[in-house]
Amino acid sequence: MKPITLEQLETKSNEFSDLIEKFKSQVKTQYVFPQTEIELAHGEHYAGVILGKDGEPSYHLVLLPDEKDSIKWQDAMDWAKSIGAELPTRREQSLLFANLKDQFQEAWYWSTETHASNGGYAWGQNVGNGSQVNWLKGDDDRARAVRRLVIE
Repeated sequence: MKPITLEQLETKSNEFSDLIEKFKSQVKTQYVFPQTEIELAHGEHYAGVILGKDGEPSYHLVLLPDEKDSIKWQDAMDWAKSIGAELPTRREQSLLFANLKDQFQEAWYWSTETHASNGGYAWGQNVGNGSQVNWLKGDDDRARAVRRLVIE
């Protein structure tokens, strides 16, 4: 049996790399949105699409008009529920910051998410600079509610 040379390996490696690039160029990702009509009530704002598993569109996010100031986390959760909505998740807060920052005060806003290792804390977002941190649920901060429209 004849020994394999480095030159042969490099040639095969280059051929393999070329095949990989050809494969990548033929793989396309396509997102199809069925025709959707989203009705917004007075003062509501469309924020965008939240992606789910494997990057597939999961739901549309709508920001509701009302805002609460100087409210504790549980009171904010209860308020959002009372109007048929929820506080946004951290991911949703990022989308809201990116697309609808002008609809917020430059302040801290509660999210619906409790800190994973300490139930006495919840996450929030500073709309002034986009940072997300957790703080005591007993603190007074601001709240906005959202609704979600599932993409089927």
